[in-house]
Amino acid sequence: MCGIVGYVGTRSAAPIILDGLRRLEYRGYDSAGLAVLDEQNILSVRRASGKLRNLEETVRETPVAGCFGVGHTRWATHGRPTEENAHPHRGPKGDVVVVHNGIVENYLQLKHKLESEGHRFVSETDTEIIAHLIEKYLDGNLEDAVRRALQEIRGVFALGVLARSDPGKIVGVRFGPPAVVGLGEQEYFLASDVPAILQHTRDIIFLDDGDMAVITADGVRLTSFDGGPIKRNVSHILWDPIMAEKGGYKHFMLKEIFEQPRAIRDTMLGRVSQETGRIFLDEVNLSAREFEEFRQVKIVACGTSWHAALAGKFMIERLARIPVEVDYGSEYRYRDPIIDSSVLTVVISQSGETADTLAAQRESKLKGSKTLAICNVVGSMITREAVGTLLTHAGPEIGVASTKAFTCQLTSLLLLAMHLGQVRERMTSEAIDGLVQDLVRLPGKMEAVLSKNAQYEELARALFKASDFLFLGRGIHYPIALEGALKLKEISYIHAEGYPAGEMKHGPNALIDESLPVVVLATRDPDSEESRIRYEKTLSNIQEVRARGGIVVSIACEQDAEEISKVSNHVVTIPDANELTLPILEIVPLQLLAYHIAVRRGCDVDQPRNLAKSVTVE
Repeated sequence: MCGIVGYVGTRSAAPIILDGLRRLEYRGYDSAGLAVLDEQNILSVRRASGKLRNLEETVRETPVAGCFGVGHTRWATHGRPTEENAHPHRGPKGDVVVVHNGIVENYLQLKHKLESEGHRFVSETDTEIIAHLIEKYLDGNLEDAVRRALQEIRGVFALGVLARSDPGKIVGVRFGPPAVVGLGEQEYFLASDVPAILQHTRDIIFLDDGDMAVITADGVRLTSFDGGPIKRNVSHILWDPIMAEKGGYKHFMLKEIFEQPRAIRDTMLGRVSQETGRIFLDEVNLSAREFEEFRQVKIVACGTSWHAALAGKFMIERLARIPVEVDYGSEYRYRDPIIDSSVLTVVISQSGETADTLAAQRESKLKGSKTLAICNVVGSMITREAVGTLLTHAGPEIGVASTKAFTCQLTSLLLLAMHLGQVRERMTSEAIDGLVQDLVRLPGKMEAVLSKNAQYEELARALFKASDFLFLGRGIHYPIALEGALKLKEISYIHAEGYPAGEMKHGPNALIDESLPVVVLATRDPDSEESRIRYEKTLSNIQEVRARGGIVVSIACEQDAEEISKVSNHVVTIPDANELTLPILEIVPLQLLAYHIAVRRGCDVDQPRNLAKSVTVE
């Protein structure tokens, strides 16, 4: 949810930066700051925790002058949302300032190395490490120092960097989070999203991963990380306000699918410590002792959120060894559920206003159960009535068919499962550390899945005329089969069913013929024997489909691509991952397949017929 704005030109930089940050407020943030260099080569930094108005007040009280600078709105990752942790961050000599979106995965190793060289850090952030590294290598040329620093950094990042010793220049970098460069009249801009600068220019360069932009008053020079010159097309933006919100994507749904790596990062921010391996869920307002005393968990949700809940059952039972029941909100209160104070009720809703889920929450409260909300909307009714809330940070989701809210719900449920496993002492430190590392790498792996969008479009071209689909999965992957089927039927109006792969012989085999596409989730965790066994049984299910002439579409891990291709008509691969994070990667190809099929069939992707975004009536 972090935002970046940079300016080089002839006007006063601070008002332009502040206005750009204001236009990025929709992304969410907990602190803000800016840095401006004036004609006397004085570098001024202003930062404030809380809302942007606090930074604006700070700048009013102690103005800054200068025609180039950078600004940032931060959502806490490493370190609390305080002024000291707000961006921009400086190097030890105060020569370099950096604003940063993303996560430095190896920041602990880099920090320890720099400390051994005498560096001292004043914040809790991973970003300060970047400023120290760049300043360490700075010898007159800022972009060269940035390149040397990037060779040591592992993770995902968008950067805006300036240096007092190399004035009049901003270096912008993209590797993961988005970054754009705006071309104006004798002025140039850097931003994390187009709306921040659209009122100043409509000529935009969208940076690709591995791009570096050197921005000066004379223009913009683009290079790769190794210094080789590159060219990118200049896009002339003709968006109306709604199109600006879409960020150039044809539909909100497509934009929201591609926002998922950012949304997952934001959902993890401040909750996962690589240093200690701990999960911090302070906002749920339940103590470790209360978590220990619960004897059962009930999860209540509707639609897509119910599919997330079903996957959450596998996560919580696996990591915390506590029984979990999953209920539809629309059915829950009509069966007089058996619950009391020993039961934790988790209610999941993107909007926080889903009528059936809210009614179920109230039923649980009446019976003495504490309720915990997983929700995307601050201050919604479900969050107000819960003891505590685990907020997803997906940002506004406009498309009716939920995408990024779903993957953020899965991420939140995994964090909850890990937290329960820790406080109930059911997870070893090795298991915790391994899962934490897999979580940190998850957004980057999702970027790799999204990079194959053209493959999903080609697959849709082969399948869009089908009248029925079957989606199969085993274990924690069965809920993803359900969600894949739901996405397809929601937006393309094709009849689709999700089914446990092991139940094929009990009915669904009768449906299979040469016209039926069968999408099979055939992934596995390379480090899990249980996952290997499940995978082998799924291969048998694929053979069943093939024997009956069905069209097999396999979602598989990269390690198994060659084997799976021998028994499938079509194969889509995803990166290898932990069994509990695989579902978060698996759903992305299914979302994009549904999207491209619906577009080919001429359907209204963002507003499918007969459906509403938030179901606020029963």
